[in-house]
Amino acid sequence: MLKRAIGKWDLVLLLINSLIGAGIFGLPSKIFALSAWYSIPALFITAGIVLILVLNFAEVGSRFTKTGGPYLYTLEAFGRFPAFLMGWLLLITRLATYAALINLLPAYLSFFFPALGQLFGKIIVIFIITFFFAYINYKGVKSSTHWNNGLAIGKLIPLAVFIIVGLFFIQPELIQIPNELPEIGGFSQSIFLLIFAFTGFEAIIVSTGEIKQPRKNIPFALVFALLFVSLFYVLIQFVSIGTLSNLALSEKPLADAAFLFMGNKGAILITIGAVISVSGTLNTVMLIGGRIPFALAEEKQIPSGMAKIHPRYSTPARSLILFAVLAFLVSVSGTFIYAITISVISKVMIFLIVSAALLRLRFKMKDQRDFFKLRFGKILAWSGIILSLILLSTSKMEEFRAVTITLLFGAIIWAINEFVKRKRRKISVEDK
Repeated sequence: MLKRAIGKWDLVLLLINSLIGAGIFGLPSKIFALSAWYSIPALFITAGIVLILVLNFAEVGSRFTKTGGPYLYTLEAFGRFPAFLMGWLLLITRLATYAALINLLPAYLSFFFPALGQLFGKIIVIFIITFFFAYINYKGVKSSTHWNNGLAIGKLIPLAVFIIVGLFFIQPELIQIPNELPEIGGFSQSIFLLIFAFTGFEAIIVSTGEIKQPRKNIPFALVFALLFVSLFYVLIQFVSIGTLSNLALSEKPLADAAFLFMGNKGAILITIGAVISVSGTLNTVMLIGGRIPFALAEEKQIPSGMAKIHPRYSTPARSLILFAVLAFLVSVSGTFIYAITISVISKVMIFLIVSAALLRLRFKMKDQRDFFKLRFGKILAWSGIILSLILLSTSKMEEFRAVTITLLFGAIIWAINEFVKRKRRKISVEDK
């Protein structure tokens, strides 16, 4: 049995670690280029949109105590085949996220050690870091949680220093509200970009089976982490606008702004913060990714050996090792570039299905009482469905094509597994 070692504040830090990734170190200039000063209102609007999705997750997630997250919700609401495809998408997106992030680390570290930017150095870095986080998570969820807490605090300190010091160097002329409204296209594109700066929460609750009092702590942690991260993002954007006159042209806005008001030490601080930030997110991806095959195996949708729990550490050891090996291979092969193209649309599909699951589970599990029930839950669920459909409508055709191919591949795996199971059952009956 998995050990429930993730407390309320551990879960909050897990969510913060997942939400604040590498993107925030480059995002301020991208959204400023699209909507200038109005990138700040865009942040507030985005936080409101994501809050709707988070609340839907809070209700649905509070109904369950087992490991599985969106996979388990889909299984209960819509059946085995849709659930397998959900688990498959979760696995692919976790691998894509891991590979994309870990490939950033050699680039950041080459600031201090140039040789790590070369191909051989890059592979060595990827192997060492993957082995390290796999080992940390193999040793137990408590071990992983301690590292996560340290890395979460470690990533927040440089960002907090950036905000606090930067506020004293704000140039009033840079933050004046313009008379003209932003272009609708640029403003809406800013919101679209920001939606995905707030994602990651949907994967963390996969580890429900290791969370203490999940029905109480999941809703609290989801909402608290979103509000906290929203405040951080707004303050970072405000300081970036108020201190960096050429913000729209900067490729590394936080480092450039920190250099202006703290000198070279500020730029180094932000670079270190970026390395810690990426490392923290990698640890959460390893933790969650290592649970997805386990959840599928528990429901006999992949070989049940993946559900084996380590007798000493109470971790899904085989599932974790499988994910670590796949993550390393995807990271060094470059195939994650394809996986990234499906990551965005896959996340929106997860939001859509979980919002729909809220409606379905209210009907199917109407006798359940011990869960976090939303006021106006049906309105929020339909709002989540409509918002998800709007986001899907803005996706590119090649993204839909990539997702379709990925789902077809997953369907083939599901069909093979079902065929093998039926064959075994038939042989077992004949033997009797």
